[in-house]
Amino acid sequence: MKTSVYNQKAEVVGDVELNSKIFEVKPNEHLLAEAVRVHLSNSRAGTSHTKTRGEVSGGGKKPWKQKGTGRARAGSTRGPIWRHGGVAFGPRSNQNWELKLNKKVKTKALFMALSEKAKESKFIVIDRLILENPKTKEFVSVLEAFKKNPGSLGKRLMFLMPKSDEKLMRASRNIPVLTPRMASSLNVYDVMHADSILVLKDSLAVIEKTFLKDK
Repeated sequence: MKTSVYNQKAEVVGDVELNSKIFEVKPNEHLLAEAVRVHLSNSRAGTSHTKTRGEVSGGGKKPWKQKGTGRARAGSTRGPIWRHGGVAFGPRSNQNWELKLNKKVKTKALFMALSEKAKESKFIVIDRLILENPKTKEFVSVLEAFKKNPGSLGKRLMFLMPKSDEKLMRASRNIPVLTPRMASSLNVYDVMHADSILVLKDSLAVIEKTFLKDK
């Protein structure tokens, strides 16, 4: 599959052959959905936490004597049935949300997602990107050029770099609709979540080297 290569002014300066093993993979909706579910589950922080009756402060004294009051027996005021008591079966921060997915299956799902983006012309290859200053407004001007030329990019964008570049990171990280990523750390969720992917041409070789090494 061939795709156009643009300069940072959104002008076509050539074309490039995309690897068919990565960009011409037939999609499987079930596999893609499973890969996204595993990614989101493994990214879950698990910050919800409730205290049990043993963790709530107070309740050390028996509220009334065992017999003779006509009331039900009670040993503490911090049980789950009491106001200000502990919570029974509530969420705990030590819960393990991790799911597993075969590495080759995960890679195949990534290739499917990339193939769909390339098929829909939402995988935009840029020859190179040179900014005079690492300023957000300079990067925004590049995005504006692409919105006018190849068509609508959509609301959510991803910018792929072959390696860490301090200038590009500083210029792009403050743009709310843009997510900068290294080509070596691609994942299926980020690819599917983005409406369009802007990728520096050198990133293609990094993607092949990273994800085709076991093929």
